[in-house]
Amino acid sequence: QVQLVESGGGLVQAGGSLRLSCAASGRTFSTYTMGWFRQAPGKEREFVSAIDWGGSSTVYADSVKGRFTISRDNAKNTVYLQINTLKPDDTASYYCAAGLLLALPRTRNAANFRSWGQGTQVTVSS
Repeated sequence: QVQLVESGGGLVQAGGSLRLSCAASGRTFSTYTMGWFRQAPGKEREFVSAIDWGGSSTVYADSVKGRFTISRDNAKNTVYLQINTLKPDDTASYYCAAGLLLALPRTRNAANFRSWGQGTQVTVSS
């Protein structure tokens, strides 16, 4: 398994941008499909985006398409989530997750990911 540490969260005004990072330990990062999920207070954890192990394919939740961009740098063992045009509804704790050779169609289900970070808080003020 890999250990994951998120960073980059913060308090921003609506319309602003953030870039979240998730640093992974281990030498096999390039074999893991990486995902981002978020959880708002009182709500269930929801899928945001995922990227395959090679970085060639991505998927997004409908609610974030066109505003969020996932990317990865396997040389740095890091996955990113660029968030633009932030909305108050984006306020949540954001978690990255790793799934060994996980097929992208399975990434919307959090139960398919074995490794999780501790989360980074994103708060958007109106």
